Amino acid sequence: MRNVLVFGGSGGIGRALTWQILDDHPDVLVTATYFKHKPNFTHTRLRWRPFDVRIEENYIDLANRFEEIDGILNCVGFLHEPEHMPEKSIRQFSPDFFYKNLSINTLPTILIAKHFGATLKHSRNTIFATISAKVGSIEDNRLGGWVSYRASKAALNMALKTLAIEWRRSHKNVCVAALHPGTTATGLSEPFQNNVPLNKLFPPEQSANYLWQLIKALKPEDSGRFWSWDGAELPW
Repeated sequence: MRNVLVFGGSGGIGRALTWQILDDHPDVLVTATYFKHKPNFTHTRLRWRPFDVRIEENYIDLANRFEEIDGILNCVGFLHEPEHMPEKSIRQFSPDFFYKNLSINTLPTILIAKHFGATLKHSRNTIFATISAKVGSIEDNRLGGWVSYRASKAALNMALKTLAIEWRRSHKNVCVAALHPGTTATGLSEPFQNNVPLNKLFPPEQSANYLWQLIKALKPEDSGRFWSWDGAELPW
């Protein structure tokens, strides 16, 4: 049975993607991670793992449980917390909030690549994808603001691009991809949904379906690119 690993499987997009994979591929066993609360969602081919993405030892322990993985999706993300919303002005910048953005939005993908690279090496047409965000595009930034979130996603995109270049030589079967899911109706986007047109605010299941159709179409030769939910390529 093939193995797929979903980091952040308890979130809105992560959970919907997990269900999409299980529904679409009866030969796949999914291992999905959660942070604090185990989701009330069971399946005979689903294994839940508690996981703090900020602790490197957790990656080492989990990687040692696999000899081979056929795909890794990282759906972990952070935008705000009760005491900190995304900055409207640089005057609101907090080093602690900035570091938290980096530790959740950027660091996990690097640690996943470091510790799970060997498990991806021998599978065919393997995907290594992370949920990024269009606001992480430097070229597309015309509004400013949200400096911590934007910077963490731009750093994530650079890490993925750099990884794709390295793995083009050592992991020729892997497609490394940054994915923009659009604005999805989850807790992450909830404070900002009033400014989003209804036809641009997707339920998690809709976002997951768009992303999964995109992921299934990607090939190793597509590695190192930034994709929108609708299949359009985004500028870094």
